[in-house]
Amino acid sequence: MSLSISPDEMLVEGAERTEDESERPAHARDRSALSLRLSRATFVGGIALTVALFAAGAWSRRWIADDGLIVLRTVRNLLAGNGPVFNADERVEANTSAAWTYIVWFFSWLTQIRLEYVVLGVALTLSLAAMVFAMLGSARLWGGTSTALLLPAGVLVYIAVPPARDYATSGLESGLVIFWIAVLWWLLMRWAQADRVRVPELLGLVFFAGLAPLIRPEMALVGALALLMIFLAPMPEARFSPTVLRVLIVAAAGLLPMGYQIWRMGYYGLPYPNTAVAKDAGGAKWEQGFTYLWDLVGPYYLWVPLLVLLIGGVFAGRSGLVRPSPRKLDGWSVRGLRAWLRSPAAVVTLVLFSGFVLTIYALRVGGDFMHGRMLLSQLFLLLLPVAVLPVRVPREGLRAVGKPLAVVAVAWLAAMAWAVVASGTTAITNGTKISSSGIVDERVFYVLNTGHDHPIRAEDYLDYARMRPMVEAIANTPDGGLLLNSPSFMMWYIAPPPQPIPEGGAGHTVYFLNLGMTSMNVPLDVRVIDPMGLAYPLAAHSDRLADGRIGHDKSLFPDWVIVDTGMVDRKPWMPWYLDEDWVTQARAAMGCPDTQALLISSREPLTFERFRHNFRNALNFASYRIDRVPKYEIQRCGLVDPIPQPPR
Repeated sequence: MSLSISPDEMLVEGAERTEDESERPAHARDRSALSLRLSRATFVGGIALTVALFAAGAWSRRWIADDGLIVLRTVRNLLAGNGPVFNADERVEANTSAAWTYIVWFFSWLTQIRLEYVVLGVALTLSLAAMVFAMLGSARLWGGTSTALLLPAGVLVYIAVPPARDYATSGLESGLVIFWIAVLWWLLMRWAQADRVRVPELLGLVFFAGLAPLIRPEMALVGALALLMIFLAPMPEARFSPTVLRVLIVAAAGLLPMGYQIWRMGYYGLPYPNTAVAKDAGGAKWEQGFTYLWDLVGPYYLWVPLLVLLIGGVFAGRSGLVRPSPRKLDGWSVRGLRAWLRSPAAVVTLVLFSGFVLTIYALRVGGDFMHGRMLLSQLFLLLLPVAVLPVRVPREGLRAVGKPLAVVAVAWLAAMAWAVVASGTTAITNGTKISSSGIVDERVFYVLNTGHDHPIRAEDYLDYARMRPMVEAIANTPDGGLLLNSPSFMMWYIAPPPQPIPEGGAGHTVYFLNLGMTSMNVPLDVRVIDPMGLAYPLAAHSDRLADGRIGHDKSLFPDWVIVDTGMVDRKPWMPWYLDEDWVTQARAAMGCPDTQALLISSREPLTFERFRHNFRNALNFASYRIDRVPKYEIQRCGLVDPIPQPPR
């Protein structure tokens, strides 16, 4: 696969001459050449303008989210030789995007500069590159005439939405996701419009599409649809049969993701990232999902640009500005449908359908707690066909403008007017607190609660409540212990380790929700786990709270952690708000054979036998759940309750 872009493609993406220049009058040739230069200059200028505006907007809102710092903890362990883990003593995949983890690790290893600056630069670069490839792909769709001005449209709508600028530098995989989508869109358009497809380029395309589940698990839908479309379409001429070529397509697409999947199941003991277990990605919270959708669409009136650009795109197609297919389609026969699969119309259908289905999925799981974040890729997919919009001025002057062309021009103007207004809109005005919906403007929340306009470095988050006292508590307890936050979230309690204390201390464990800022401000030998379970299997496999805050609807009681870490479980050494009976019951519940098997899968040294056992049981481990109330977990597992029950 080649991502090289020819000069003509960079300028207009395929503007073609439709007649022999030598047969045209000199003044007509001059006018045609002028139109072509104007169209090219407009397109290149549009790319430059879009990238500059996005770069300026993203940089003015630069930050790294707490969840972005979670990625960096895994990268630190990779660089230290501990493997792709969050804590060195437990194999947990705490990052949703496997590709993002290794991309950040590679550039960190290559540059040897501070991790926060690496992830900031890579995220911003990929976000900006996504705009370029989105426009190149859209220009291929509309680039059938040299008289049309290809003006940035959908891309400006996307960058006008504040969350798009927030998550361009957040340290999360948002930039990687839209970059992958944009490049796939461009590659599919090249494939659909090529007179002759070369086998190496085809295999490069399917390899890139096959990366989908490594980019983000839900992107597997987009990748699978693209691969299915390519697989069913007519194969290009080659030295071997179409059957052999299809076998090569399957091999090229599945080589890396299937290899990683086998490794993941054996290494982690799960068929998908631990984050999917912690958030129960298969669960349904439709009402919360619609709340999340309106939280993005409502404040910005996002339906306005989507509607007007849809109308503009339809009328642009009716006006004959769509680049014609180089192949004749044979109607609606089976052969004709297969031929249609390799057409620009099929690629447009693919991205629009994918955007719609992924939106439905986001609604089903309840969206997210971060304002707009989980709908950005869907919005990007829906805007791809109109990333640029063709606006043509007839040679006869404005009086010759027909209805379709006028509608396209008005739609573009309306979308641009919306973009100007929306870019300065604030959806969530109270950024210091989490609303009743559970949704928060994550960037503003941390800006206000840390006192830093651009919280990027780990130490910037030391000014977040409870972080600096945590670091001080660890320094003041050389014997080690378990740090538990008080119920009022104002101080830390430390459950001490039992005597005798080994030389050098028994080590520290921090049990706190904000994994990123916590883990990046302590050494790697400090174990950091969370009640939600992003980096803690025991919590991840607890039952979901029916009315919990979206994205935070698991909360394992700390009584379990006292037992799991082996700390002193009696008063007065144990924090006052914990119950000795609950701790005793948690100890009994921890003896459940299935729970022990789950914990051993990630804690026992990795041998071939352990790898094989994990691989065979990964699906069972993924579906296993415990009750977070120790008493009820004892009943679920059929164990003997060590606390006698009072007579009724």
